[in-house]
Amino acid sequence: ISTGSLGLDIALGIGGVPKGRIIEIYGPESSGKTTLATHIVAEAQKKGGIAAIIDAEHAFDKYYAQKLGVDVENLLISQPDNGEQGLEIADNLIRSGAIDVIVIDSVAALVPKGEIEGEMGDSKMGLQARLMSQALRKLTGT
Repeated sequence: ISTGSLGLDIALGIGGVPKGRIIEIYGPESSGKTTLATHIVAEAQKKGGIAAIIDAEHAFDKYYAQKLGVDVENLLISQPDNGEQGLEIADNLIRSGAIDVIVIDSVAALVPKGEIEGEMGDSKMGLQARLMSQALRKLTGT
């Protein structure tokens, strides 16, 4: 799937990002990660693909997405309450086989239910790391 940037597509060596793989877009805050992911969604839709965004940050801007070429009327958008819910949605979408691209924005915002429901000051060390490692094992095995 094209990134929407010819230079980046060439640099990646395969004309974009591969389908059927987990891709992490990494960078500092406000460096364009969401914009790049949104361009990938738009490119997938242009080729007739079905796209989904799991908006863990609850910050999806449909007007900005439209400006970048996303058909928001045909975009599946979910705003999960916690990390487990967001990853379960991703798993169900993958298992359906009907989705061409899924964007999770952002992994850092996938806060585990135990952390949300816990008391202030409770030790929840490693909860998110455990959640992510379990989810990645499950998602890559699908």
